[in-house]
Amino acid sequence: MHINLNNKMMEKIQAIKPGPKPKKEDGTPDERRRVTPETKPKHPGLKPHKHKPKD
Repeated sequence: MHINLNNKMMEKIQAIKPGPKPKKEDGTPDERRRVTPETKPKHPGLKPHKHKPKD
């Protein structure tokens, strides 16, 4: 007797976080928001991180 559970498992798998997408009403495809060279000054860079010494 063989039970195929793959179909049931595959139906429940979803993306972890699809991310925000702007809603377009004019029919153009939705795109994820990205930092482009034109908008880069609006977004600050990452802060330098400090490594903790090993115990």
